[in-house]
Amino acid sequence: MKADDKMTNHLSESPQERTFQYQSSLPPLPVPSLEGSLSKYLDAVRPFASETEFQATVDVVQKFQEGIGQELHHKLLQRAKTRRNWLEEWWLDAAYLEVRIPSQLNVNFGGPAPYLEHCWPPAEGTQLQRASVNVWHTLQYWNLIYKESMAPQKAGKMALDMDQFKMLFCTCKVPGVKKDCLYSYFKTEQEGNCPSHLVVMCRGRIFTFDALCDGQILTPPELLRQLSYVKERCQGRPDGQGVAALTSDDRTRWAKAREHLISIDPHNERILETIQSSLFIISLDDSKPYSSAENYTNITLEALTGDPTIRWGDKSYNSLAFADGTFGSNCDHAPYDAMVLVSMCWYIDQQLKATEGKWKGSDSVRPMPFPEELLFTLDQKAISDINYAKRQYQETTQDLQLVCYAFTGFGKSAIKKKNLHPDTFVQLAMQLSYYKMNKIPASCYETSMTRRFYHGRTETMRPCTSEALKWCKAMLDPACSIQDKRKAMLQAVSKHNELMSEGQEGKGFDRHLLGLYLIAKEEGRPTPALFTDPLYEKSGGGGNFVLSSSLVGYTTVLGAVAPMVHHGYGFFYRINNDRIVISITAWKSCRQTDAVALFNNFSNSLHEMFHLATTSQL
Repeated sequence: MKADDKMTNHLSESPQERTFQYQSSLPPLPVPSLEGSLSKYLDAVRPFASETEFQATVDVVQKFQEGIGQELHHKLLQRAKTRRNWLEEWWLDAAYLEVRIPSQLNVNFGGPAPYLEHCWPPAEGTQLQRASVNVWHTLQYWNLIYKESMAPQKAGKMALDMDQFKMLFCTCKVPGVKKDCLYSYFKTEQEGNCPSHLVVMCRGRIFTFDALCDGQILTPPELLRQLSYVKERCQGRPDGQGVAALTSDDRTRWAKAREHLISIDPHNERILETIQSSLFIISLDDSKPYSSAENYTNITLEALTGDPTIRWGDKSYNSLAFADGTFGSNCDHAPYDAMVLVSMCWYIDQQLKATEGKWKGSDSVRPMPFPEELLFTLDQKAISDINYAKRQYQETTQDLQLVCYAFTGFGKSAIKKKNLHPDTFVQLAMQLSYYKMNKIPASCYETSMTRRFYHGRTETMRPCTSEALKWCKAMLDPACSIQDKRKAMLQAVSKHNELMSEGQEGKGFDRHLLGLYLIAKEEGRPTPALFTDPLYEKSGGGGNFVLSSSLVGYTTVLGAVAPMVHHGYGFFYRINNDRIVISITAWKSCRQTDAVALFNNFSNSLHEMFHLATTSQL
């Protein structure tokens, strides 16, 4: 069993354990051995190389190991002596803050809320009432973290790092010309005052109000009064300024547009600060992305590519309330990984199920100020910046193909009865599907969690192993016997499980290689040949994975991301007892990729694998 499969998620208040109590005792992130990492790297590139190509890479790796690699590794070990997490700052910069392409579509993750599967099916006229209940539960979750009364998450008995939960609220990325910054205004009750205001966006307009009245969280009837005020102010009037669209632009252009906004009027900077420090954004969206438990496509697409004037792309959490009473989210990826949002959405889902989505408390509304509208001072250049951002966003989002369907043939229960790990099963089916369509292996990325270490986030796990490729070939070979196919599958499963465990134990190699690359870069050295070798990129190195995948978990919560490369796919999935729900993205402008075809092949591959597991009597 993998650690993440056993992860306990204590959501109730815990008198014994405080949310962040184990932070000081978590072990530091280890540095793997140079020899071990390079050996694993060679294993990982093998499926993408001819014998000649592979030998050339073996020579490059050997020279690196005996020469510059030794020196860089020694410096990395020195760095690790002075930091509990040698990777943290580097990862934030290289993976997020230094990236210049628009992050709202390329980096952010978004997804549908699962509430439509039970108490809140799509229904007209329910948007504000449901939004007020949804916001109330979200504020309860904030309060659990604020008061440190949410029990820390664990893998078995092992405490996991909880630091990312401090970034869910009151957190925002701020663009810079060369590099962005991340600001978190969140404080726990012990640390001091935490901002408690919310920001609501509707039809290009921006409002704010306090989520507390006399120190108490507003009740759903009180929140409804505030949201209704905003909606009424926006109805039957022209759309607002749409300044939020700027957050969807290229990072450098947005940074310059932001500097210009501030230069027009210091009041603009105060508005930006109000948005940045807010608990989260509530987006009142006019779209009705009708979806169902079997087909989440419309709502997932809307979450990723919806109206840029009513979401702040740099905020850690945009809560999307659609006009048909369904919900979604759009989140900046820099401050935290998806499991933080999954934990909160799962908590809200459980709460809504328990209360049938209804508020059963008092209907009285205390006297409080109405929401205040935040109006920027704009000039012609600022207006043209906003219009430019809207245009580029529209062009790019129209190029995204997305499907989000439920495979209902079987799920976790049936796979486990075959003594196979459900996540490994899905990963192999994904690779087989791609192989059937393209007759070549795909460089694959799967997220591996390193939260057992101080401030640990993720490691890359590369599922396209030599064992997986051998099995894919066997599956397509009519001369190969069932027994041989079964044997090849078991070898691929075993290798996958081994690599996932290594990643979680801090023994992966991708982050280690990144560290060595960054030391060379920081010292102004020429890029070592290892990183310019053709097989480095071909196997996915440097963020070039064709299949970018992640298990979102075993709950009802799902998300989606854009592909990592133009000829690639984003492949997110959740695994439930009786089904597997998958969101697949691709770029329409790439003729080699087709998300629908990949889903259909994936469904067939799942059936083929299950048949193989059954006839072989694993």
